[in-house]
Amino acid sequence: MGIKILLLVLFFAVMVAVGFYARRHAYSVDGFVLGGRSVGPWLTAFAYGTSYFSAVVFVGYAGQFGWKYGLASTWIGIGNALIGSLLAWVVLGRRTKVMTQHLNVKTMPDFFGERYESKPLKLVASAIVFIFLVPYTASVYNGLSRLFGMAFDIPYTYCVLGMAVFTAVYVILGGYMATAINDFIQGIIMLGGIIAVIGAVLSGQGGFINAIRKMAEIPSDVPITMGQPGAFTSFFGPDPLNLLGVVILTSLGTWGLPQMIGKFYAIKDEKSINTGTVISTIFAIVISGGCYFLGGFGRLFDNKAIYDETGNVVFDSIVPYMLSTLPDILIGIVIVLVLSASMSTLASLVLTSSSTLTLDFLKDNVLKNANDKKLVRWMQVLIVFFIVLSVAIALDPPTFIAQLMGISWGALAGAFLAPFLYGLYWKRVTKAAVWASFIAGVGITVSNMFIGYIASPINAGAIAMVAGLVIVPIVSVLSPKPDTSKVESIFACYDEKVTITKKRSLEAK
Repeated sequence: MGIKILLLVLFFAVMVAVGFYARRHAYSVDGFVLGGRSVGPWLTAFAYGTSYFSAVVFVGYAGQFGWKYGLASTWIGIGNALIGSLLAWVVLGRRTKVMTQHLNVKTMPDFFGERYESKPLKLVASAIVFIFLVPYTASVYNGLSRLFGMAFDIPYTYCVLGMAVFTAVYVILGGYMATAINDFIQGIIMLGGIIAVIGAVLSGQGGFINAIRKMAEIPSDVPITMGQPGAFTSFFGPDPLNLLGVVILTSLGTWGLPQMIGKFYAIKDEKSINTGTVISTIFAIVISGGCYFLGGFGRLFDNKAIYDETGNVVFDSIVPYMLSTLPDILIGIVIVLVLSASMSTLASLVLTSSSTLTLDFLKDNVLKNANDKKLVRWMQVLIVFFIVLSVAIALDPPTFIAQLMGISWGALAGAFLAPFLYGLYWKRVTKAAVWASFIAGVGITVSNMFIGYIASPINAGAIAMVAGLVIVPIVSVLSPKPDTSKVESIFACYDEKVTITKKRSLEAK
């Protein structure tokens, strides 16, 4: 217990110290929200990765999908690395940085307002961010409750309050730069922790080969492959179609999440793009691939401890039970690992929520002619407001909110992904197409929550994203063209000439 408490005290002390160190970057709006748009490759890549993977992934998703799909759930981690990280950086990174700096926008709703010259789009986008990010923020806490109960026997309430206070302190003090530096530290902890945990868990099962042999003997209880042994060690698992839906939602979804895309706004230079792409992809392979690979062995830990009183499996209990037999030092590392993942995601979410509400809603409507100092103060106040609100939801989550947590990714990415992606590349995108994407993305996921015409909320979110990618070009072609001169002036930023060294580009002869 002493070791575990010491690790926690050191962890929180470092987080707060970083907050004080980063204060010098947090006096202007650009500095507080984007770190002055001068964040290097390592900090940006780790900020992207740690915002991507939280306790929801490590405890909830890894346990749930590992139980359902066996070792094939590792494909989710591979998809997260190749689509959610590598392709996202290649397709979105450079263009996002160039266009958002050209338009002088700091948030995703701000981008929609300036790119499509529509204040109503900006306001509705900020409302969507607020409605669906707050429950997602609350859900981040839930992954910690069982781990803390297992390791410390500390009531969930105290765990949530403690994490909220420390996150508020360092985000309010240092803004984006504090979160980026802490994300780097937390990312290092996550990398070391997941490797140690996988090794320890497999060792407890007699090693990798022995664990695979045991998994292969377990008969499938999935309807498609009912009773078939070996399904949980097969290449695509017992239910490939639903597995594909999970891969799409958790991988392609990052392309439309404001807290993820915001990392590209803050990139420093070309080198940061190239280096960050590689680092971010490797980070995702280790962390996400490792989490789902570990969860894939969940059925080896089939025990009454993971079932509720009605005999149903509690997916959030699987990973904590897997870890409960580890030595104290490893349990301490796991606690710090999950805290790291959760606090980095939480910091990113509350900073995104507060900056969006301040800059996209209050600035032009309530805080007219406010200077940078006043806007930063408002963001700091709203950080406290969002954390208090998310804590209140996390401590007493009603059924509706619990459902809303599950669809938040689908609604946000379904609404934003297509108009953001097409808006960076295609001059023909119209305001009507953006409205159609907003309506389709939110409409599909929310209506499915009440009517349930798509069996899985995960698949509903994936369908919402794909629907947006189809709807936006169709509506754009059918609706009147946007003002050509204004669109040309926006896209002119990509044609500006720059001088670079030969090690970056060879000139044509």
